[in-house]
Amino acid sequence: MKRIEVNVSRVIPASPAEVFEVWLDTKSPGGPWFGCERVILHAVVDGLFYHSGRHQGRVWAHYGRFVRLERPRLIEHTWMSEATRGIESTVTVTLEPKGQDTLLTLCHSDLPDDDLGRQHEEGWKFITGAIADRFGSRRRAG
Repeated sequence: MKRIEVNVSRVIPASPAEVFEVWLDTKSPGGPWFGCERVILHAVVDGLFYHSGRHQGRVWAHYGRFVRLERPRLIEHTWMSEATRGIESTVTVTLEPKGQDTLLTLCHSDLPDDDLGRQHEEGWKFITGAIADRFGSRRRAG
C-alpha cells in the first residue's frame, strides 16, 4: 500500500515549553487528548497511550508509543487506529521559538494513501487550531 505524509504548521501565541506541556496534559483544554471519552497516557519514552473519542457518530480508538520527548522542542510518537488501517504511523511535533510565539510543525508519516489517511490533515489542523485558540484567548485577556 502506498503511504503518504501529512504536514501541518501553525504559530501558537505561547512559549515552546507551554505548548509542550499542553500537548502532554490530558486535562488541558486545547491539547490533543482533551475531551476524549477515555485516555490512558504515560508520557515517557517507550510509554504507551490509548485514547478514544467520538467523531461522525462513532467511537474511534487510537494507540501509540512515545519514541522521543525532548522538552521543550520535540515530541514524537507512533499512531495506530482504524483510520491508519492498523498500520503504525509516526507523529513528529517540533516546537521552535518565534519571538514570544512558537512555530509548531507536525509531520504525520506512513499514513495509508486513502481517504481515511488523508483525513488526518484536517484532524491535526483542528487540534493545532484548538491549541492556538487556547493560548490566543489567554493572551487577549492578559
